[in-house]
Amino acid sequence: MNRGREDAASMRVRPVEEPVRPFGLRMLLRLLAAAMGFFLLALPAMPFPRLTTAVQAQEASPQEGQTSDWGPYRTYAQAIQPFDRSGSLMTQSAQDAARKSRGCTAADCHAKVEKMHASEAVRLGCIDCHGGDATASSKEAAHVAPRDADLFATSANPAQVAARWNRESPDFVRFVNPGDLRVLDRTCGTLGCHVSESLRVRKSMMTHGGMLWGAALYNNGGFPLKDTRFGESYAADGTPQRLQTVPVPSHEQQLEDGIVPFLNPLPQWGVGQPGNILRIFERGGERVPEIGVPDPREEPGLPDKNLSIRGLGTGNRTDPVFLGLQKTRLLDPLLHFPGTNDQPGDFRQSGCTACHVVYANDRNPEHSGPYAQFGHQGRSASADESIPKDEPGHPIRHRLTRAIPTSQCMSCHVHPGGNMETTYLGYIWWDNETDGDLMYPDRPKKLTPQQMDRIQRRNPEGSALRGKWSDPEFLAQVSQLNPELKKTQFADFHGHGWIYRAIFKQDRKGNLLDAQGQVVSWDDPERFDKAVHLKDIHLEKGMHCVDCHFEQDVHGDGNIYNEPRAAIEIDCVDCHGGLDQRAALRTSGFASPSGGRDLTGLFTPWGRKRFERRGDTLIHRSMVVPDQEWEISQTVDADPAIDPRLASAHEAHTILNSSGQPAHGTDRMACFTCHSSWMTS
Repeated sequence: MNRGREDAASMRVRPVEEPVRPFGLRMLLRLLAAAMGFFLLALPAMPFPRLTTAVQAQEASPQEGQTSDWGPYRTYAQAIQPFDRSGSLMTQSAQDAARKSRGCTAADCHAKVEKMHASEAVRLGCIDCHGGDATASSKEAAHVAPRDADLFATSANPAQVAARWNRESPDFVRFVNPGDLRVLDRTCGTLGCHVSESLRVRKSMMTHGGMLWGAALYNNGGFPLKDTRFGESYAADGTPQRLQTVPVPSHEQQLEDGIVPFLNPLPQWGVGQPGNILRIFERGGERVPEIGVPDPREEPGLPDKNLSIRGLGTGNRTDPVFLGLQKTRLLDPLLHFPGTNDQPGDFRQSGCTACHVVYANDRNPEHSGPYAQFGHQGRSASADESIPKDEPGHPIRHRLTRAIPTSQCMSCHVHPGGNMETTYLGYIWWDNETDGDLMYPDRPKKLTPQQMDRIQRRNPEGSALRGKWSDPEFLAQVSQLNPELKKTQFADFHGHGWIYRAIFKQDRKGNLLDAQGQVVSWDDPERFDKAVHLKDIHLEKGMHCVDCHFEQDVHGDGNIYNEPRAAIEIDCVDCHGGLDQRAALRTSGFASPSGGRDLTGLFTPWGRKRFERRGDTLIHRSMVVPDQEWEISQTVDADPAIDPRLASAHEAHTILNSSGQPAHGTDRMACFTCHSSWMTS
């Protein structure tokens, strides 16, 4: 993140006796400055005079203790290094691959480590991905050393690494995690491997996060344009870079498809300008205050804060939204950084491996599938004897997979705790008072400033300072309290250190309801088993996120999108069909390619077709659990004569408007308009 810092030496304090310019002229100059600032931030993509090629940039990469003079803005095409096209690693022999792993797999090192790629057709040596020296005779010579040896003291992912990850050299980042976005040109994105995916994921919404930054800045007056103009992306050396859609989208594409031409890094927060210029007429204004110098004439609790003596964007008058984006954890970390790796639900690495290398985050089989057996403490179950089995921050195994459980997705899609995937699972980051008698100590805690800082680095919510869950050991086992809870149930994942509470079906009087709509007593010891847990129907059937969101939905299509809905390829009708026809098994969402993607050409990790027709029956096979499959219901079959529970759905589907057309046709109304039982946003 771009964390700005005001240079105290540059601050000029105007003497009291200095004559003050007329208010009207001063106001006009500041308005002009604000307009110019907004104009510059909103400029369309254009070449910059100090841009260098990627090769030149790599050669000029600053050494430790030096700073780069490139400036923060570089085009996407120039920020990534050219792919190696001298030859594909896929053509090397098994002997070549073994030679590149000889020292790594020696008897006293990683002798029993799993192959990262399950397919025997992939012939890669350890250093093809990780770098390092496979011929070295010592661990120190074979491994790439970090710049911050204290932070990376063990082989585990360090907790709360944050922006310190960007300070490490590309060689070390590659050694620790070849899937990191900064080094894909030398690993996953080389010729013959995953070139297209590596290019597209760098501009994916899960990488840049522009949808939240844009919404927060526009809605809070921090930036005047509704289309987002800011997103997170870093070059190989860890410096912020600009992203661009290539080719530049037309006006129609921007308007109708939600594609934006570019995203800039966030400016340093200290130059942010207040969104509402009229706030200069706030209470006070007798004199311009000096920062840090109290005025004895001020009324208690009503400080005389006005425009700073240096004008907009300085001193007391910076924009709190730009600052808040960089200090809060509403959408952080994204794919450029590892997870915080400090509590269940936050264990993961960055880039490709954030998804494709599974960590133990959740003991619930519905959320983790076959990985639930490995617990939720981020510990290794690898055959590699050199990896500690009692240390958090390790993947379950040294293995890439497409069988990605929902719990792995949740390590990112926890944000901001009340939408996206939490609603899919039927949980929400909610109030911290329900069943609070078990969550707070009998007497208030007395914390030192150092203890408070340590707690809030893990969990920014204010109540964590008072609650028991600020203790990592208590937090890790909080779901064990479920038998004692009276009003809710706790999840087994705790992203950001938060506690997620289950949502159960209730009537307007607050009574629990079962699947037949009958009241379940709050005194019933089996009330939470009888009441409807309002999780998604797909989860209830055993499906995971990857069963519906295919390759493009997770990697992107190379365009930069303004908001999540515009970037989604799949739609409900692609699998369930419409009101008058069965599913065509072609994608039709907002981001689907022309003509849609043929879903019959998709395969599971075990080589079976994901979709198969058996007469009028449509079969969908699991991407996570081998041999699990489902029969997909079709909308046209919603016949109350077959199942009385379908009566209301059948009626809704057949209501006609005055023109004789379906009132709820899928061309005008999304399925989830009615089929979402609850949603916070």
